[in-house]
Amino acid sequence: MTLQFHSSSPPTSRHTGSELGGSLVGQAVSVAASGWPIQAICAPLLGAETAAVQETWRLASPCVHGASEGITWRRAGDILFGVIDLDEAQFAAMADRPPLQAASEEAYHRIFRLLDTQKLPHLWRIWNYMSDINAETHELERYRQFNIGRQNAFIAHHRSATGNMPAACALGLASGPLSIAFLAGAMPAVPIENPRQVSACDYPAEYGPRAPIFSRAALVHPPGQEILFISGTASIVGYRTIHPDDVAGQCREALGNIAAVVAEANRAARSRPFALDELVYRVYVRRAADFPVIRDTLASSVGGADVLYVQADICRADLLLEIEAMALHTLGQD
Repeated sequence: MTLQFHSSSPPTSRHTGSELGGSLVGQAVSVAASGWPIQAICAPLLGAETAAVQETWRLASPCVHGASEGITWRRAGDILFGVIDLDEAQFAAMADRPPLQAASEEAYHRIFRLLDTQKLPHLWRIWNYMSDINAETHELERYRQFNIGRQNAFIAHHRSATGNMPAACALGLASGPLSIAFLAGAMPAVPIENPRQVSACDYPAEYGPRAPIFSRAALVHPPGQEILFISGTASIVGYRTIHPDDVAGQCREALGNIAAVVAEANRAARSRPFALDELVYRVYVRRAADFPVIRDTLASSVGGADVLYVQADICRADLLLEIEAMALHTLGQD
């Protein structure tokens, strides 16, 4: 029972029945009823030959699927993938909290209730998307509103704000709902931190009333496998943005952080060492005009690795790009 990751461009309508879940990334994408959870990431692709790319997690094992409080989910063995989209307008009448904060808190409450019901308590990887991430409403940046709601839910469900945190990203799109996809399992992930950076959970108050909740990377272990998930990584050293307004400098710094995380992961890995040129990358680019510089800067470090470029806003207004990555190993192979 091996977990597999596939990317198809253009998206395929052919299904094998082994699909656990995935994403559809591209401009003006919509997800038709498919019988399995798909996160729609409506954002332009840069440098791609097609308008959309479909990414799919597959597991050759009998699947159970369902819907729970707005979450579309599918489970095979002790691995579960789910997607929830919440319209902030549904929370506009809540006078005590901004709608995004309320939506974020409610989404995570629902996710934790599902994981408890399925007895799969451990989040491995989370993908968060929201509109206007850097806009200020209700006297607070929207990303910081999201962080308050997320941490409130973690606390309410007795999940520590430090320690065994999943890998994650949080990006801004031009429009659309709060969209959260997640991969979870029966066994806890092994969190990986970056010695070049302060843990996100320990960010000072100048970055918001509640800290983000994620580890810089996570190693997870489906049966016979080891997967490295690297969270959204940017040009941050310590906790401060480095190289403002210098896209090439930010790209090199982000790559330096990726390399540091990979080195730390290899200290804890049970499989052969992970390498930069084997990772599958998704690169979020704030300004489309910066794409050629970012592509050329990355190419010198990652060679022919699989890279998908997506135009999106980053969680800090002074960050010009963010890089996430992953790789799958089979245990016992040199």
